[in-house]
Amino acid sequence: MAALGWLTPRRRSATARSVLAGEAAAEAARKSSLQLEQERGEDSGAGTAPEEPEFPVVGDVRAAAFFDLDNTVMQGAAIFHFGRGLYKRKFFQRRELARFAWAQVWFRLAGVEDPAHMQEARDSALSIVQGHRVSELMSIGEEIYDEYMADRIWPGTRALAQAHLDAGQKVWLVTAAPVETATIIARRLGLTGALGTVAESVDGVYTGRLVGELLHGPAKAEAVRALAAAEGLDLARCAAYSDSHNDIPMLSLVGHPYAINPDAKLRKHAKARDWRLRDYRTGRKAAKIGIPAAAGVGALAGGTAAAVALHRRRR
Repeated sequence: MAALGWLTPRRRSATARSVLAGEAAAEAARKSSLQLEQERGEDSGAGTAPEEPEFPVVGDVRAAAFFDLDNTVMQGAAIFHFGRGLYKRKFFQRRELARFAWAQVWFRLAGVEDPAHMQEARDSALSIVQGHRVSELMSIGEEIYDEYMADRIWPGTRALAQAHLDAGQKVWLVTAAPVETATIIARRLGLTGALGTVAESVDGVYTGRLVGELLHGPAKAEAVRALAAAEGLDLARCAAYSDSHNDIPMLSLVGHPYAINPDAKLRKHAKARDWRLRDYRTGRKAAKIGIPAAAGVGALAGGTAAAVALHRRRR
């Protein structure tokens, strides 16, 4: 912590929380990876991509791949889909579902993760799970994956992850979603494990508090750095994949960064640095996600109404 001495107390505290969140995520991921490795291959047939990945290097065991989850591996936000499943099981009321829905609409229209919405989602999720057993939420999470997530996996990104596995490398999800939810998704996709937000539990019961903070932005980079050190990985030989400019710290850590379905800021950053880019959305979806956050209240309201109407038709 001595290296943080030049920072103001407030910045120092935020940085310390990011480090704590990253280290907690890395520890949780390593504990679950052995079990996931034993079950590797289960339900991994999520489709194939039309293009052959040009990377990774076969046999390079000091390399690994780190994949963001929301809109990189899966369409939409995992926390929203999880919230829908909990609402169906009467964990909370309609107004809490509306808050989850609004965060999802913003995510789809603006193509960015808004810190205020993420904070609200975090607080809502923690209040919902407080007092529940971890095992209960894990069991429910398996059902929710089948109901809302399984058919939202991007086949192209899935093929990229499989290429690393076929090369003998480990593949980790890195997400702000709860580590329990992320671990379920990793297992279903046949991945090595997951780095996710760690909620505190005592004797197997959630306390309603986090260990550190959300695994988001700089905290993701700290988690990847901690896991790489523990696993003996060479980050210069590793790959990372994300759709969001918020993950530039994580992408910048590795020698092989990919922008997947990128938001406008990440696309610009990636092109300036000659990073590899993949976009698995249709042209219409890609254009919609490119709408800037300041597009105007009228446009946002109209887009929200359209998104809600579309959601209702799909149900």
